[in-house]
Amino acid sequence: SSISEISLKQSLLQLRCHFTWNLRREDVDLDDLEETIGDQIKFFIKYNIANYNLLSYVCHLKNANEEALRSLKKAEEIVKRHYPGEIARSLVTWGNYAWIYYYMKRHEEAQSYVHKVVKSCKKLSSTAQWEIQLPEIDAEKGWAFLKFGVNYYERAKDCFENALKGEPNNPEFNAGYAIAMYRLEDYSHRACEDVSLSFKPLKRAVELNPEDTPIAALLALKLQDLKRVDEGERYIEEAMQKTPDLPYFLRYAAKFYRRKGDVDKALEIVKKALEVTPNSVFLHHQLALCYREKLFQLKKSTRYPPQDQVEELIQHSIFHFKIVTDKRPKLFVAHTDLANMYAEAKRYEEAKETFQKIFQINNVPNVDKQQFYYHYGNFHLFQMKSESEAIHYYTEALKIENDSYCSHKCRTTLKKLLEQRIQGGSRNARDFGRLGFIYNLNGRKHEAIECYEKAVELCPNSEEYLSALCELQLSI
Repeated sequence: SSISEISLKQSLLQLRCHFTWNLRREDVDLDDLEETIGDQIKFFIKYNIANYNLLSYVCHLKNANEEALRSLKKAEEIVKRHYPGEIARSLVTWGNYAWIYYYMKRHEEAQSYVHKVVKSCKKLSSTAQWEIQLPEIDAEKGWAFLKFGVNYYERAKDCFENALKGEPNNPEFNAGYAIAMYRLEDYSHRACEDVSLSFKPLKRAVELNPEDTPIAALLALKLQDLKRVDEGERYIEEAMQKTPDLPYFLRYAAKFYRRKGDVDKALEIVKKALEVTPNSVFLHHQLALCYREKLFQLKKSTRYPPQDQVEELIQHSIFHFKIVTDKRPKLFVAHTDLANMYAEAKRYEEAKETFQKIFQINNVPNVDKQQFYYHYGNFHLFQMKSESEAIHYYTEALKIENDSYCSHKCRTTLKKLLEQRIQGGSRNARDFGRLGFIYNLNGRKHEAIECYEKAVELCPNSEEYLSALCELQLSI
């Protein structure tokens, strides 16, 4: 049986389904993902085959294989009801069946599903049995990647691009592509890259399916980024007429009004959406941001804001940020937001603990890491009054090379701090070394050389300062 088991395993690895797409359990919070999929199944009828297939994979990761099989059964029922005779729509479902039966040690059933897939592929295409390109499968893979978080967005975009090669006018594939582009951009936006690449795909997706209000709302947010706020608002208002209760639309509408400065309207919309999907992490995050925005507005508008109001807004904000960090321990930005809010409340120990937790998150993209160091530096400088710790974290931020807003802020602050220390008579080689590093980043090589020379004079055995100095002298 071991030979047949090996050949079964080889066949399984050829299947195109969630088990072969390299979706790693450590990149998501499984309970949270299960809840998200459950909510979507409630509100979206047409994409549910993909949702049930993904749910079966999540159930398997949670060691609930029987439940996984029930999800696949539901996916099959939808195909029978709505797409009779369209074999292509079942291939991922059958692939997942084969894998789950394999893990349940029910090898004959696993083998029969492998056989089903091979037979269907032959029917659909005369080429080699596995090498069949189906846009539906590419798209389904894309939706799965979008659910597994930021490290998968680039791959999601590629999947939808592939699907569109086969069916360039398919509204669903265009929507997936636009969402992937929007998220990638939203992400790189923090690194100051071009913010308008997703505009065309979003516009096209809305033209192909004007009823897809969540996509219309993303287009509105993109128009807002491009300073075309009134145009954006028209899309939001139109969509509000079409789907006044759809949480996936409301969450973006709320974000639109919050960014516009109309926080009360945003709050009203978020609360309405929370009644429908009370556990949505996205909505709790939006709610926390709304309270934070109200706090900032209050502090700006009056010199001595009423303490009880300040307290209340801080409490609300912390409460909802905490829900987010508890449910999504890997959601980086929420931890930073929570830590900063503790600092705002002068709860410094908790702020520090929250910042410390961020160190434990793995696979953090550089843009995020840099933001974290910047915020942690600010915390040490302004709240803990520890200049040397602040300098340390700002320097760490600058070691990550990119041209982000964060990077500019760090440079300016750090340069000022170091210059003050040196003018104050510092004899610390590190201060000179770090200032040399900043001058070099700013392209002021002669000043950089002077700083490194001073650092070497104060600390003659330092490899670091000597090699930096040599490199600079050679580059001039």
